[in-house]
Amino acid sequence: MSTTYILINCEAGTEQETIGKLNKLSGVVEVSEVNGIYDLVVRVYSDAVENVKQTITRNIRTINTIRSTMTLIVIE
Repeated sequence: MSTTYILINCEAGTEQETIGKLNKLSGVVEVSEVNGIYDLVVRVYSDAVENVKQTITRNIRTINTIRSTMTLIVIE
């Protein structure tokens, strides 16, 4: 099992809308709104890193309210 954290910057005022969209994605287990450089932190679980890559590129980065992401893969 692979755990990944994704730090997200989204368009101002769209945090709740973005959280709703992220919570519907397969593999997303937690979405938190945070203060600071990033707006959201997403925790993703998957059985393989390749699946995480696909989730990020095909699902998360295609959400139109997301401006940028930073991916942190947990080393287990």
